[in-house]
Amino acid sequence: MKATALRFALGVVVGGALGYAWHRLVGCSTGSCPLTATPLRGITYGAFMGLLWAFIR
Repeated sequence: MKATALRFALGVVVGGALGYAWHRLVGCSTGSCPLTATPLRGITYGAFMGLLWAFIR
């Protein structure tokens, strides 16, 4: 049980960090991109994808 919770937490943290990195490195110059227009959206999307990845593994 503890390993599963750690895997989910790690997936959320790593996914959020990658979402923020995507926002900073690729981003959106016009502000009209749905996922990377704001850092919060990038972090949220990345954290969700990380959680899905951790759940599937």
